[in-house]
Amino acid sequence: MDTTRLNGKNVLITGAAQGMGAAVAEHYAAQGAKVCLGDVNIDGATEVAERIRSNSGEATSVQLDVTERSEVAAAVAHTVDAFGSINVMLNNAGINKPLLFLDITEENWHKIMDVNALGVLLGMQEAAKQMIKQGKENGPYKIINVGSILSRQAFDDVVPYSCSKHAVLAMINGGAKALVEHNITVNGYGPGVVATELWRQLDKDLVEIGMFEEEGESMDKLAEDMILMKRYSYPEDIVGTASFLASSESDYMTGQLLMIDGGMIMQ
Repeated sequence: MDTTRLNGKNVLITGAAQGMGAAVAEHYAAQGAKVCLGDVNIDGATEVAERIRSNSGEATSVQLDVTERSEVAAAVAHTVDAFGSINVMLNNAGINKPLLFLDITEENWHKIMDVNALGVLLGMQEAAKQMIKQGKENGPYKIINVGSILSRQAFDDVVPYSCSKHAVLAMINGGAKALVEHNITVNGYGPGVVATELWRQLDKDLVEIGMFEEEGESMDKLAEDMILMKRYSYPEDIVGTASFLASSESDYMTGQLLMIDGGMIMQ
């Protein structure tokens, strides 16, 4: 591993208390970035930050509900106070709660869309405001949004989630056009089936609504039926692409969503 790849990168990561967010935060720090871990689960975010510091990295944590603009702005300010500036914003926070199409409720719709779509919009806006304030000559700055295989298709048992991730793709495309004049690039990556806490809960939910008979079946069946590489992924399969998008190697890229799904979606 190149321990200097992300030197000089000051990063705010949302949803960083566990799963892919935590894994990317640790990988970024190991490559020289200074990372602020934001999450509604402040105890979890603080634990990850402490683990990074115990491995000689630089990290801080902050309470963050991505659906509240004031908390997003405060998290950006906390990052700047801790590290002097913000160079990279990773909008990773996301939730899911599957329901069959005719069972979708307003509550289910709004909760998923608020976190996964509105939360990304607020993260992009508040980070961009600070980056613009810092001056385009100090860029390029990078906004990275976490999409999904469901940014490019939809399944009937996760329609609100699919809509939210289509919205993430729209914000990557639109944000790239809106922010390029400020020396800010906007890109993202789209994981498929990833063995994280979120998917383990999703697996239980899918059994509950009758999509699968046993826990664990969903991941194995999707791997067998839909993933060319015949296995689901782990956070360590994701972190390399996340690092590439945060690094100078991706400076001539904007408006792109890179799929990391073992071959589920062909673009």
